[in-house]
Amino acid sequence: MNFKKPKFWDYKKPNFISYLLTPFSFLLILLNSLKSLISSSTKYSKIKTICVGNIYLGGTGKTSLTLKINDILKDKKIKSCFIKKDYKDQIDEQKILENSGKLIKATKRKIAIEQAINEGYEIAIFDDGLQDLSINYDLCFVCFNNINWIGNGLSIPSGPLRENLSNLKKYKHVFLNGNLENLENIKKEILKINSEINIYVGKYIPKNINEFNIKDKYLAFSGIGNHKTFVSMLKSYNFNIIKEIEFPDHFKYSKKDIEKIILESKNFGCKIITTEKDFLRLQPISYNEINFIKSELEIQNEQDFLITLKKLYE
Repeated sequence: MNFKKPKFWDYKKPNFISYLLTPFSFLLILLNSLKSLISSSTKYSKIKTICVGNIYLGGTGKTSLTLKINDILKDKKIKSCFIKKDYKDQIDEQKILENSGKLIKATKRKIAIEQAINEGYEIAIFDDGLQDLSINYDLCFVCFNNINWIGNGLSIPSGPLRENLSNLKKYKHVFLNGNLENLENIKKEILKINSEINIYVGKYIPKNINEFNIKDKYLAFSGIGNHKTFVSMLKSYNFNIIKEIEFPDHFKYSKKDIEKIILESKNFGCKIITTEKDFLRLQPISYNEINFIKSELEIQNEQDFLITLKKLYE
């Protein structure tokens, strides 16, 4: 199922539809509160757990940060693995994780973590799972996208928030991902809620920019949760983007969809560029006309971040 966020979710202020859906949001908040009261969580002694999650639904850079943490731990010779709940529409993210390390996926995260323990892993990094109340994580990072931030500020279905922003009071670490947009305003809002919270900043860096001629004209397309951030990164590196096409997150492309994109690029006389996630979803069909940009997260205050991780494994 391809889910495309309603546009009104990311308006700066709630609109009529948002307010119309407010009773349903209140009901979900109530149900989640009751669930938290009756749920019991497990703290694991044989393995350390890191959760990279979000409050804003989708497109906050969770996978990029998960990969970065794993790279840091590998450099420290720590045996770490990825854990992801097995969603059939997230095969692209699963492939990216598998290309960088050991991925354990299961219908329930607790099943996956037992496998990680049995296989002798020291640290399990969860890509998503912040709202999974069955696990008491050793370390949590709440990710936000700098452009989308909190959208209209309301909870699902009135807005894009999985839980109320005031819940930042119960978290210790926030990660802001993007291209350094809106940082000061976002930091001020976060610190108003929790003055003790640690804020880390990540910037997307293209890894294979040498494969492209930025003087060429490009059509950029993606089916990810943060399409605007993808285009913003390209433009910050002076790519000449004359046309962009946005699809729903985890969009499953058909042959017809790709043919339309190729035809559109020919009409504009430009080359085609997309994300690594999207490119993986085009397989097994190979399209010579389509190239992808690989990117990684560069942590701006990395020393502070390393100190936080070090407390976990020392």
